[in-house]
Formats: sequence, structure tokens, C-alpha cells
Amino acid sequence: MSKSTLSRRGLLKTGALGTAGLAVPTIFTASSARAFTNAPSGGSVTLGFNVPQTGPYADEGADELRAYELAVEHLNGGGDGGMLNTFSSKALNGVGINGHKVAYVTGDTQTKSDAARASAKSMIEKDGAIMITGGSSSGVAVAVQGLCQEAGVIFMAGLTHSNDTTGKDKKANGFRHFFNAYMSGAALAPVLAKQYGTDRKAYHLTADYTWGWTQEESIMAATEALGWETIEAVKTPLAQTDFSSYIAPVLNSGADVLILNHYGGNMVNSLTNAVQFGLREKVVNGKQFEIVVPLFSRLMARGAGESVKGILGSTNWHWSLQDEGSKAFVQSFGTKYGFPPSQAAHTCYVQTLLYADAVQRAGSFDPCAVVEALEGYEFDGLGNGPTLYRAEDHQCFKDVLVVRGKENPTSEFDLLEVVEITPRAQVEYAPDHPMFSGGALGSCNPGA
Repeated sequence: MSKSTLSRRGLLKTGALGTAGLAVPTIFTASSARAFTNAPSGGSVTLGFNVPQTGPYADEGADELRAYELAVEHLNGGGDGGMLNTFSSKALNGVGINGHKVAYVTGDTQTKSDAARASAKSMIEKDGAIMITGGSSSGVAVAVQGLCQEAGVIFMAGLTHSNDTTGKDKKANGFRHFFNAYMSGAALAPVLAKQYGTDRKAYHLTADYTWGWTQEESIMAATEALGWETIEAVKTPLAQTDFSSYIAPVLNSGADVLILNHYGGNMVNSLTNAVQFGLREKVVNGKQFEIVVPLFSRLMARGAGESVKGILGSTNWHWSLQDEGSKAFVQSFGTKYGFPPSQAAHTCYVQTLLYADAVQRAGSFDPCAVVEALEGYEFDGLGNGPTLYRAEDHQCFKDVLVVRGKENPTSEFDLLEVVEITPRAQVEYAPDHPMFSGGALGSCNPGA
């Protein structure tokens, strides 16, 4: 019987990937289920947590890892169960996933695409990881998502905000719970118009990689639709730490708004430099100069300190939300670690539960069964209100938060206030929207 015939009949199991991406076949009996990459054979199943433990997004990575460890604890029946108690699906029962105890391995993406792919590849080949998740960079997410598609494992993206992740670079084996740059623009624009008016001149500083490019495009389109004029858009290296040379030209540009399309340590440093240059005290074109940070997080707010007060931005989730799911997660995370979780922690915890739930509902770890269980899946109770995992692009659609740096915080964690909860309908878009065009979802790859 030929190798191709075995593959078509689902009787060919994929083992470790070789240097050419080929696998050593193992023959199964006719009664076996379809073979797939790293099918669990013992009493446990291994998940791969690939996070930035070094680099400009390391703070997010540390919190992601905490959340993953908490999710594993809850899936295995430890702790108070967290969001398992509020999740609309009741498939998970605290005894692992589909009869298997959950184990995990970790890797350091270094906030570098090549390092992230190498780390994920090692977890798949050497550790037998059946699902990879994590990351705080869209460049990393796109790279690892592509690798997982090739390897035949599911990728549950962590913190990735570029339109491209579920746009031109979308893959059938990849899923994103986090919101995207288009959604930030759609949520922020009405608030910016209300707060700052419709006659503004904007200067953009943009991280020079996939996330920065699509964030700039999205917020530019949203603000120009208000009547704002874009004066200049300047790209900055991801490894940049001192942004003084980029801030100085803003002073004489005629702009009265600076939009920082930066995240993590980049945003902390660029915002700090902008405040040090006195931009927030300036009056330009008869208007008070303003700074906008389209994508915010509590960890960034903590790093920026006093500079963050009054700054508007958007976020995927915030620990102060009072829905039952958010309160349950904050309680669990706070009990274990002594402080509230970040949005990065939230989305990574949720992605782990969503993967486990899909396996449980499908009754199989087969990646294609998981894809089928997640596509078009609607759920609630995980902190973002009613949510849809859209089948056409594997993007989650849910409410988006507009936040502002608090003027009078009560603690080192109480740094952002929710200005508006933007309803899901306001941030939705068609699957063929121009900002998401190019590329194709393709077909699920089970790795066989």
C-alpha cells in the first residue's frame, strides 16, 4: 500500500519533523482513528507555552506564563476553577482534557520571529506539544502560526493585534481571541472626536513591523474619517529604546496630536520621552496638544508612571470589569500571584480554556476536529461578553474597551479607567474588508 494511500485513509501518523519538514510514518491498524501530529498516547497531553521572556515585551510574557500555569491548574482540577465556573460551555470538568492530564513546556520567543519559530519547533518535535500558544508580538504570532500550520498542530494566538494575523496571514490551524488594530480604530474614533474634536492634525510614530503598520493604517483611516489630517507618519525600529530623536521633529511639524503606535517597552519609552519634551503642555493650532496610545495595557501604564495620566487608548480586557467571568478570573489570579492580571494574562488564559473546551466537545485532539469545534463557536462567561469565533477568518468578535490613564489612581494596579465599552457591532467588519484582504484561510492540516 502506498504512502499516499495510507495518508488519504488516515492511517499514517506524523512523528518528529525532519529538517525538510517530512515525518517518519507509523502504520496504524484499520481500527485506529485518523493519525495526527503528537497524538497523546499516555495519560497526559502536552501544551506548548511560547512567550517573550526577554525583549521589549517581556512584562507581558511573564504575565502570560502566569495565566497559562493557572489555566493548567484549573483544567487539572486545582484551585477554585476560575472561569470554568462561569464559562457558558460546561464541557470541561476539571479532570484534564478528554481524559488526559494537562502538562506543559515553555519557550522564550525573545520577541523575535526566528527565535519564536525555533522554540515552537522544538516544543513540537522534542516535547510532543499538541498545541502551541503565546506571544506578545504580531510578527511572532504570524511566524509561529505559519509553522503550526505546516506542522499540523493548533496555534491559539496570545497577544497579537495586527490585522494581518487573521487577515492576509490567516491560517486554518490558527485562532485569535485578542482584538485587532481595526477594532481599536473603530472603538477609539468616536471617543477621540468627542474629546478632542474633528479638526486635528496628527503625527504618527509607528513600530516598524506588521502590528505597527496595520495599527497605523487603522487609526489613520478612522481619524481621517473624522476630519483629522495626517501630518507625518514615521517608522521606528522595534529595538529602539530612546525615542528623543523621533520626538524632536514633532515640535515643529504643525501637528497637535501625537499618535504612538507602540506597545510594551517601546510605548513606555516613547511616551516618557514625549512628556519629557513637554509636548503635553504645548498649545498648537490654538488647541491643547494631545497624545493617543491606540493599544494600551496595565503593564504599560505601570511602566510609564505619571506620563500615562489622561492618555486615551483601547484594550482587550481590564481587571476592573464586574461581569462574573472577569471577577472569577481576577479572584483566582490574585489569590495565586498577589496582584490583578493584565489583558495579556486574560487572553492567554481564555485561549487555553477555549482549546481545551473544543477538544472536549469534539471528543478528539485531532486538529481538524478542534478547528470544526471552534469555527462559528459562540460563547459567553469569559470576560468579554457574548463572543463569536468567526469561521471565515478565526477572529473573535466581542466588545472593545476604550480606556484612559487615571488622574488619581488608588494603587499601582489601578492605573486605567474604562471610558467606554464599545459594543461588538461597532467593531465588526466583513471578512473581505480591504485591510484584511490577501491570503486565504486554507484547509486544516492534521499533520498526517
